[in-house]
Amino acid sequence: MKDIMFFETEYGVASLVLKEIPYQQKAYITLRAALQLEQLIAECVAFCRACGAERVYATGHPDLAGYPLHTHMLQMQCMRDSLTDTDAALWPVLPENLEHWQRMYNEKVKKLPNGAWMAEADAQAMLRKGDGYFIHRDGALLGIGRACGDTIDWIAALVPGAGEQVLRTLAQVLTDEKVKLTVASANEKAVRLYEKMGFIPVSHISSWYDVTPEKIV
Repeated sequence: MKDIMFFETEYGVASLVLKEIPYQQKAYITLRAALQLEQLIAECVAFCRACGAERVYATGHPDLAGYPLHTHMLQMQCMRDSLTDTDAALWPVLPENLEHWQRMYNEKVKKLPNGAWMAEADAQAMLRKGDGYFIHRDGALLGIGRACGDTIDWIAALVPGAGEQVLRTLAQVLTDEKVKLTVASANEKAVRLYEKMGFIPVSHISSWYDVTPEKIV
């Protein structure tokens, strides 16, 4: 399902992210210009619901604060040399293990606020970029993740309590002095882990609100 960059109505303009609907039944709205906010949201939500969305989230307008908060998206940062070494190791994602990595990613992402499903085209793009990894210790798989340059794009622990080791191991492939990552504030467990490891919030990227009419959910 294709996203709609400019969804125009008499009440304003919005961008609709619809690609998550077949996988997670979720749609995302970015308001571009709102002449009548509630009416614009209602039309966007109705369209998303007609496409199969069960939950719809919106960002891009200060008056959205009147709706239930879904999550804030935060960028956090720390110095790479503050992340101590680990004895865990990395396996790169290769064509022969790509499907396995993708399946584990999608199982984890279903539970995350604003988690983006990885379709086959996304998996192939990751393979070409070469930033996907398995993290293991002594033959036991601890987790998976993505990292490149100065950014840890995503981590998931597959063993309880292994998140810190997964992150420290991924940091070994980074080349910049500072390490950046993005996290949803609603993912409180991850936020606590990152703060424990020395990450601090450096910017507020966006706020997302639940605009799904409860009476039709």
